[in-house]
Amino acid sequence: MAKRIDVSGLNAYYGSFLAIEDISMTVEPRSVTAFIGPSGCGKSTFLRTLNRMHEVTPGGRVDGKVMLDDENLYGPGIDPVAVRREVGMVFQRPNPFPTMSVYDNVAAGLRLNGRYKKSEMDDVVEKSLKGANLWNEVKDRLNKPGSGLSGGQQQRLCIARAIAVEPNVLLMDEPCSALDPISTLAIEDLIGELKERFTIVIVTHNMQQAARVSDRTAFFNLAAVGQPGKLIEIDETERIFSNPSVQATEDYISGRFG
Repeated sequence: MAKRIDVSGLNAYYGSFLAIEDISMTVEPRSVTAFIGPSGCGKSTFLRTLNRMHEVTPGGRVDGKVMLDDENLYGPGIDPVAVRREVGMVFQRPNPFPTMSVYDNVAAGLRLNGRYKKSEMDDVVEKSLKGANLWNEVKDRLNKPGSGLSGGQQQRLCIARAIAVEPNVLLMDEPCSALDPISTLAIEDLIGELKERFTIVIVTHNMQQAARVSDRTAFFNLAAVGQPGKLIEIDETERIFSNPSVQATEDYISGRFG
C-alpha cells in the first residue's frame, strides 16, 4: 500500500510570491521522513504540495513534479480530490467534525468514496480505531460526539479518519504541537506502528521528536525574510543529528539560530 514519493524541481507560489524554490527529494515507502527548520522556511507549504492542498489557498500554485510511484500528481487530467484520497493529511490541531459522533467521524471519508454495507462500515471503523490505538478508549461511546474526547484522543480520531480510506501516504503537520506530553508520546508510538503500512511525512518544530520518530530528516531554511524556502539537506536522521553535511544544519540543530 505504501508508495514512494519522488519530487523534482518543485516551486510553490502564493500569487507572485515564490514561497519554496527548486525542491527535489525522495521519500521512501514504509518510513517516516521529518521536515525541520525555522518558522517561515516553507516546511508546511511543501508538505501541502504533496497532496495538492496548497492549491486550496487563494493564489496558490505549483510547478515541478511530484511522483507517487509512477504517477505524476500534477499531471494533466489528475483529479486533486483523488490525490487527497491517496495522500491523507493530519493537521496541527485536532479537527474532528464537531456535530458528528466518533463513529461518523471515522466513516465520513468512506461515505464520500462509495457505498458500504453497514457490516462493512462497522468493520472498517473498528479496524481504523484499532489502527489509531483508540478503540479500547471509545468502543463504548461510538455514538457520542467526537468533540467530547480529550485533545490527544481527538488527534488519534483524526488519524483513524485519515487511515480509514486506506491512503498510500500520510502527511502530518505538527500533529503534537497542541498536545500534552503523554498524548504526544501516544502519537509518537502510533507513528512508529503506522509506518509499517504507510509512507509517513511529518513536519515538526520539536527536534527531539524528529530524532525519536523519523528514519530520514530534511532540513529547510531561507536566506532572509521574504526569500523562498529551500531544502538544505536530507539524510538519515542519525547522520543529520550527529554529522550533517552542511554547516547551517549543524547550526540549527545546535541552537545557534532558529
